[in-house]
Amino acid sequence: MNTADLLVILGGIAAIVWVNWYFFYAGRAPAAAAMSATGVQEVRIRIQGGYDPARVRVKRGVPVRLVFDRQETSGCSEEVVLPDFGIKRFLPAHRTTSVEFTPERAGSYEFTCGMSMLRGRLDVEDEEDGA
Repeated sequence: MNTADLLVILGGIAAIVWVNWYFFYAGRAPAAAAMSATGVQEVRIRIQGGYDPARVRVKRGVPVRLVFDRQETSGCSEEVVLPDFGIKRFLPAHRTTSVEFTPERAGSYEFTCGMSMLRGRLDVEDEEDGA
């Protein structure tokens, strides 16, 4: 095995490691708590290669407004899906789009892009769980 072959193999391994890290571990920051304003929990989520924040914490039974700020033109991020809430919304590039709903049950719910490559999580807590 010559040096060029070894470099190709090492480059391939590095690419595999990076892809796994990006899709399974990147963006695993602590959950952002929604700010209550006029009785609505509102969180702004920037989309640029992923969701930021990727985790959002809200209270059960209180209206939620997720404001998606899509700062890219990638086809993957042109749609957001919250399957547990029956929501699928088109997100125009370089615009903000609000998605409003009221979570009635506590739990952890995933939101994804239309291709399920970008992932985020909505943590719905009961009032006594505290934030």
